[in-house]
Amino acid sequence: MKNYARQLLRYPQMGISLDLSKLPLTDEFLAETAPLVERAYKEIAALEGGAIANPDENRMVGHYWLRNSAIAPTPELRAAIDGPLAALKAFAADVHSGKVCAPNGKPFTTCLVIGIGGSALGPELVADALPGKGLAMRFLDNTDPDGMLRVLDSLPLTETLAVVISKSGGTPETRNGMVCAQHYFQEHGVCFAKQAVAVTGVGSKLDNTAAAEGWLTRFPMEDWVGGRTSETSVVGLVPAALQGVDIDSLLKGAADMDACTRKPDTAQNMAMRLALAWYAAGQGHGAKDMVVLPYKDSLVLFSKYLQQLIMESLGKELDLDGKPVHQGISVYGNKGSTDQHAYVQQLRDGINNFFATFIEVRQSAADTVKVEGDYTAGDYLQGFLRGTRKALAESGRQSITISIPTVNAYTLGMLIALFERTVSFYASLIHINAYHQPGVQAGKLAANVFLKLLTAAEAALSATPATAADIAAKVGAEEEDTYHALVHIAESGKAKWTLADCPCRDSFSQ
Repeated sequence: MKNYARQLLRYPQMGISLDLSKLPLTDEFLAETAPLVERAYKEIAALEGGAIANPDENRMVGHYWLRNSAIAPTPELRAAIDGPLAALKAFAADVHSGKVCAPNGKPFTTCLVIGIGGSALGPELVADALPGKGLAMRFLDNTDPDGMLRVLDSLPLTETLAVVISKSGGTPETRNGMVCAQHYFQEHGVCFAKQAVAVTGVGSKLDNTAAAEGWLTRFPMEDWVGGRTSETSVVGLVPAALQGVDIDSLLKGAADMDACTRKPDTAQNMAMRLALAWYAAGQGHGAKDMVVLPYKDSLVLFSKYLQQLIMESLGKELDLDGKPVHQGISVYGNKGSTDQHAYVQQLRDGINNFFATFIEVRQSAADTVKVEGDYTAGDYLQGFLRGTRKALAESGRQSITISIPTVNAYTLGMLIALFERTVSFYASLIHINAYHQPGVQAGKLAANVFLKLLTAAEAALSATPATAADIAAKVGAEEEDTYHALVHIAESGKAKWTLADCPCRDSFSQ
């Protein structure tokens, strides 16, 4: 009990606690990392003060200002936060009241969010976690045509408000989703533009398209907010407000957490202690994976949300000095107690290459039914959480437990802000840039090369069957890449594919 009490940090006014008793921070470890901690406090103070935190794009990083515009470093930035916030609240109120309605005069009943990555993951988390009294939420968050059609077929089309979210307007997955949705609406005799909203950068391709086509409205996306930290920006707040979420409470939870974790007092700073626990578990270089186990169905998407926030921020080849470090923390998980029947067996008895993060939700409004004797389903859920935590510890497995009273807009805002600042602190501890993503850009460039190959390979086909090697020689491409392009062309119905005893001898023709 003494170790638990010593390693427990509580914010009673917010109802949240952090238990590191199963991954303790020793006095020796704290003394050893003190210089790194001091640097991290200085770096995040500079970041919040408006320093250029993303030198690749010469951008500030200001997601902390979004929930407290008073700390933004200039009046122009404060206005850029407060103005759109007031506008999106007014727009959502007009949609809910029916003042802004569908072209047929009926109220909108459904919101279709079209985005990718942070432009979808945050809104999806909020939509799944928080009940709303507004529009039903649906999402196009991939460039899978079958997946898009499944969503589009389910919509009450004439009563659906589409929200397209893209900073540049050129992100392929989002643009593909928008184009497919536009086509689907048109096929069914519905004008997409009269039911569409853009959340995008001022002057972007999407902004210009929305203006030219007369969309319902546009909200300006901040260029100093990255997608993975955008839930408290217009990216997350427009869908949340349309859903009927109390966005003021969401912002208040984030702001309160920011205020507590801004103070350079490690004994009382939950985000710094959490970052130090990550550092200790992974020996400063991500030696162990993070398994996120929220014991609440409404937080089932939280591990997916954290996966992008943490892995895109921390997965870097080079440190700030240009030295190869190959940093990162792999994140996976789902929910308890469901996944005790999936992978806890390996967690307890298999390779010890992880630390667990339990998310405990202490209250349950529906927990009244006695399922066995005097025990309720909630009693069992708590039993499974505590039992799993103890069983892992007995097997030498480390874990962290974060406890909140309930899942609502305020507590979800707290959790989002806690992990955002933890990521910032941890990035400083390991001396990397958390706010760029060169690997993502490399993948996009490679995709564009493949798309060009598709065009060239199709043009090189004739009525005479040819192998991938033949076509590759014609177009000046690698044989394997050409083979995959030809298979895709054939499976799309635009070529014939004849199988041989080896892919090298498969042939393709018009």
